[in-house]
Amino acid sequence: MMNLGTFGIYTFDFEHQPATQVRDSVQELEERGWRAVWFPEVGGREALTQAGALLAATERLHVVNGIAQIWAREARATHGASTLLADAYPDRHLLGLGFGGLRRPGVKPLAAMAEYLDELDALTEKSPNPAPSSPVRRVLAAYGPKMLDLARERSLGAHTYHVNTAHTAGAREILGPDAFLGVEHPVLFETDPAKARATAREHLGPYLDTPYNVAKFRRLGYPDAEIGGGGSDRLVDDLVFWGDVDTIAAKLRAHVEAGADHVAVQVIGTEPGGTSLPHWRRLGEALLP
Repeated sequence: MMNLGTFGIYTFDFEHQPATQVRDSVQELEERGWRAVWFPEVGGREALTQAGALLAATERLHVVNGIAQIWAREARATHGASTLLADAYPDRHLLGLGFGGLRRPGVKPLAAMAEYLDELDALTEKSPNPAPSSPVRRVLAAYGPKMLDLARERSLGAHTYHVNTAHTAGAREILGPDAFLGVEHPVLFETDPAKARATAREHLGPYLDTPYNVAKFRRLGYPDAEIGGGGSDRLVDDLVFWGDVDTIAAKLRAHVEAGADHVAVQVIGTEPGGTSLPHWRRLGEALLP
């Protein structure tokens, strides 16, 4: 089992930066003691290629897809790429898989993920490539009980995104004591409540306006009145931790107390093309051993 540390970095920054800047950033994160960097697949850069570039630029850093979209590539391509990364960088790549990519009407997320995992497992059994000394490690993006069950049964565990600490506690109950639970959470270094909530609402806006995410927030315990109109103060404060570094660090530790093995911290408020490095440095001073 790979050791990602208790806290890691989750970032969209690398989608908007040249490769040289990305390389410099991950090398500094590694030097400062961060053990894991997570990144999504949303802006055009291919998930497994980007993972390989980050692994090649570093020596010890764990690189996590959070997530690689299952319909962005066939299972055969995912198998081939992840097997090579596992062989080249033993126990440093974690393949996070999630429901996404070109949508197929009428297909349910749970069924789609189970079918994809079946294909990956079949390919592993008959792969013509050398088996890596350490196997491919994978986790699933999961929120509801059935997907959490699947994550426990078919992977190392679950990766959650934009959830509150109550969800973390509930997810731990479903996963049991042994499965991995990684929790992403956005943070904002802003102490003025009005400014903080305005930035947080801008960040949360796309998530508060899509049926899948609305269903998730209802499951988290927020009524429609709190989800609409940009989100209530309670919802915003639960889903984006803002304030000074000590306040933010204390709130992040609440996820660990609720059962998370690892918390991937996403700094928001950075303009595309900018860098969150100054904030990552401050977080490192507060969160890392």
